[in-house]
Amino acid sequence: MNGETPQAAASRRMFSGKQVILFVGLAVLATAFGTAWWINQYVYATMFEPTRLGDAEQQVLNAKMAQLLQTTNATSSSVSKPSPPTTDMPLEPEPYAEKDANRHIQLTEREVNALIAKDSYMARHVAVDLADDLVSVQLVVPINQEMPIVGGKMLKLNFGLALSYANGRPVVAMRGISLGGIPLPSAWWGDIKNTNLVEEFGGSGGFWDQFSKGVKDMKIQDGQLQVTLKE
Repeated sequence: MNGETPQAAASRRMFSGKQVILFVGLAVLATAFGTAWWINQYVYATMFEPTRLGDAEQQVLNAKMAQLLQTTNATSSSVSKPSPPTTDMPLEPEPYAEKDANRHIQLTEREVNALIAKDSYMARHVAVDLADDLVSVQLVVPINQEMPIVGGKMLKLNFGLALSYANGRPVVAMRGISLGGIPLPSAWWGDIKNTNLVEEFGGSGGFWDQFSKGVKDMKIQDGQLQVTLKE
């Protein structure tokens, strides 16, 4: 033992006061840098760039919207300010008919984001991703000016919504919600994670019941939202 007493050996193994201060300082710096990175990533969030469609893509979207809205601007170069239907010629009377009616709605991810971009505010604050049977939405939410330190900044909020069709009914379920990149506990938003909202809240005559009765099929596949309506 080289003549070293147990007390001396224990004292040698203990950290000195300077070492403790150094370790505490490093821990404080690491925490500060980590907090600064988190704030920069998720609180000082930048707004999204609006989705801009090419001319060919825009014409396809215009045709789809013209079919849905029964407007006459299917070949317009933009859907942001659609032209009102012309009133120069009177409408011709015709019997109502549903034969060969198209009840299928199909939109790509870019088309969904382009429709959101019609509103300049929404275009900068909302972005949608379409994966197989999953809609993911990113929101950039302004923080109240009166909040200390982060007031007037932007906070990132993400949530996922499962969409599909099974057993003759639509499936709509929340996959999760993240605030500032941190997944929030399901208990904080109603304990409805992975719960089919159509089954849970589809009481007779309610919104989800009526919605379910009108949908024949619904899915997201290959970046496209597809909905088929019942007669």
